[in-house]
Amino acid sequence: MSTQTVDLVDYEDAIKRYDPVLGIEVHVELGTKSKMFDGAPQTFGAEPNSAVTPVSLGLPGALPVVNGKAVEYAVKIGLALNCTIAETCRFARKNYFYPDVPKNFQTSQYDEPIAFDGYLDVELEDGTVFRVDIERAHMEEDAGKNTHVGGATGRIHGAEYSLVDYNRAGIPLVEIVTRPIEGAGARAPEVARAYVNTLRDIFRALEVSEARMERGNVRADVNVSLRPTPTSPLGTRTETKNVNSFRSVERSVRYEISRQAAILDAGATVTQETRHWHEDSGTTSPGRVKSDAEDYRYFPEPDLVPLAPSREWVEKIRATLPELPAVRRRRLQGEWGYSDAEMRDLVNAGAGDLVEATVAAGASPAAARKWWMGELARTAKTSGVLLEELAITPEQVAQLAALVEAGRINDKLARQVLEGVLAGDGSPEQVVQDRGLEVVSDDGALDTAIDEALAANPDVVEKIRGGKVQAAGAIVGAVMKATRGKADAARVRELLMERIG
Repeated sequence: MSTQTVDLVDYEDAIKRYDPVLGIEVHVELGTKSKMFDGAPQTFGAEPNSAVTPVSLGLPGALPVVNGKAVEYAVKIGLALNCTIAETCRFARKNYFYPDVPKNFQTSQYDEPIAFDGYLDVELEDGTVFRVDIERAHMEEDAGKNTHVGGATGRIHGAEYSLVDYNRAGIPLVEIVTRPIEGAGARAPEVARAYVNTLRDIFRALEVSEARMERGNVRADVNVSLRPTPTSPLGTRTETKNVNSFRSVERSVRYEISRQAAILDAGATVTQETRHWHEDSGTTSPGRVKSDAEDYRYFPEPDLVPLAPSREWVEKIRATLPELPAVRRRRLQGEWGYSDAEMRDLVNAGAGDLVEATVAAGASPAAARKWWMGELARTAKTSGVLLEELAITPEQVAQLAALVEAGRINDKLARQVLEGVLAGDGSPEQVVQDRGLEVVSDDGALDTAIDEALAANPDVVEKIRGGKVQAAGAIVGAVMKATRGKADAARVRELLMERIG
């Protein structure tokens, strides 16, 4: 295990002296009903070791059978990433010994992946498009889950004992491996984050996975190396394992660049190793010395025949691919009339699907954007949650917009209605009714409030008649206060001016 500990170099200084090169391996759990090579069900949160079969447990004599739906999903992913789909491919045994791999090998693909030679165009926050070349996308099975009990870190070192749950063992995965990502420079952390984010969106659009990073459906292994110049040979890389949030992907790249720069500045060499990401401290720590492919002693899996996806079948799948996220965003931007900056803000806030659903529920694009990117975005930020996690639906936001459009509530009242909906008090209509928040539009009630305000401010009429029209604001404000903000301010001003003549 590495014991390299160094002070960090300031990120901006590190970028001035070194050229970062990335490599990202993304694993996505496929949303099939059963596992990759046996009929055990996919279940999240089930009782430990309840979703297993003899194949899941690697028992002697248990033979695997390929999940056809998983192969179809892998082809979909390959096509969406502009890959060539292999005319023939096969599985291999990746040999390593660890308690969560009950067979003592992982069934994966090595020299013959199902998809290869692709690319993905990634849009950064300022609209810049960066192309990431894909080396391969291959099928494999997931490992089980170790729980290390006792000790301070939750890791095996220092633990009193370990528990193994094989429910996850055998769940189908596709691993997407990039070629070296060069030329990103100072934007390398942003490129890494945007790439993983774009992949997640594609998985969801293809409906091949729930792609919930917090559940581990999507995990990224992030390789980072530094070299003196863009023309220098590649440096020694580290691989930060199982990073499972977009923010962490970006932060881990920044940290490794600063850490490796400090090592190189000191005249030392970077150790090729796996590292663990610590979200709480924003740091990585050493894992194990990184194995090369030959250390795994890959050889063809003798219990599975090669796969040969027919060209006809592949083209049939291609014809069923949905509109991919980047194309969809451009279409929606044109339909909604948003500027480039407005659309980027929407996407960066994770509000695209919410706005689309709100518009589909009847709101105007302008109103949908106003509420999601305004009051609701502020509420989410204050609460420390994602927009989609707020206790309000796109349909309810559309109902709120309709109430404002009809003049039944104004923006100030609408914010109170939102508070009620978020508190679980019912639909916007119900909150309006229960809290008596509807705008006072009855002229008689407004005339009475205006009379009272004029009586309390006798000099205002003369000021208005003398040409100081802005003095009307005092009366309008008094009426709004008297009606607790429920008066139609425009109608109050209109009635006041009629009264003064």
